[in-house]
Parts: sequence; structure tokens; C-alpha cells
Amino acid sequence: MRNESIRYLIVPGWQGSPDNHWQSHWQRSLPNSARVEQHDWLTPQRRDWVQALEQAIAADASPVILIAHSLGCITVAHWAAQARPSLLRRVRGALLVAPADVERPACAPALRNFAPIPQQPLPFASQVVSSDNDPAVSVPRALHLARAWGAEAGLLANAGHINVKSGHERWEQGFAYLFRLQARIDQRALRRA
Repeated sequence: MRNESIRYLIVPGWQGSPDNHWQSHWQRSLPNSARVEQHDWLTPQRRDWVQALEQAIAADASPVILIAHSLGCITVAHWAAQARPSLLRRVRGALLVAPADVERPACAPALRNFAPIPQQPLPFASQVVSSDNDPAVSVPRALHLARAWGAEAGLLANAGHINVKSGHERWEQGFAYLFRLQARIDQRALRRA
């Protein structure tokens, strides 16, 4: 990966990520980063969100690391389940933070069209980071999704939904998970070389 020019694609969740959200901070901090923009942040449609992600990945031939939050994580899983191999090969890894369980009984009706959540392993390195008190996903469910996707799992204590409301504006400690993911990507590349 060190020889490649990596793009970082920020994949926000429902209602987008405001300017003081850690994803916005990271977008300003990381070189070569961009945001996947959705046409409708308030009433998301799975097909539209997946298509917007695909267009963002296809827009540039350079390799990419996806940095997703909440519904953005589920969008990544849906995209990976149906993407063309040529585009899948561009994705080196995905950091999946606070994946929203759109199958839970208390899920907002606006998000239910993202169910069922794909359960197949992601064809790229991935890291799930969740919290032990996230209202959008239980610990067992977050760990289940990580296992199903073939991702490493990280669990934070009392971090809520890892968003502005839970006090995660800059979330500098989250970079440790990104660096860990990048190290795994480098190791994979060395094994293949």
C-alpha cells in the first residue's frame, strides 16, 4: 500500500455527518479523501445509496479505503454483495464504525429497506468498531456482523453510537483502528507479492 496513492472514501450514515462529526474531521485531516454524497440523507433508499457508493468508487481508478459509519456500514455490505469484480479490486479495506442493525425491532422505519443485512464475508480487509451501549446495535449483533463479514472486531466502552451526540467529534483515538487496518492491508499485499 505504501507505493499506491490511496483514496479515503467517507461513507456517512443516515442524515449524513455534520461538520463537527468525526467523519468530517477525518475528511479534512486525511490526504486524498472524499465523501460519498447521497441525494437524500433523510429517507434513504438502499438502491440509491449503493449506487452512489459505486459511482464514488468508480470515479477514480486509484485504490480506496472506505470509512463508513452507521447506515454507511450497511451500504458497504450491500455494495460488496453485488459489485463488479473490477470495482471490488479497487477497495483495499473498510473501517466500519457503529454499524446500524436495520433488522432490530426498534429500527426507524426509514431504514428498514436496507434489511436484510448481507451476511457474506467482505472480499477486502475490514475492521468493525462498535460500542457496548450503542442504541443502534447490540454487542452480540455487532460481533455477529463482524464475524459474518470476516472483519476484526473492536468494542469501545460507553461510546454510544460513536457520533457527535455521544461526544465523538474529532475521535482521534479512532485513527488507531484505521492504522491497524492499513497495517493488515500492507501485510496482505506483502503475502501476495
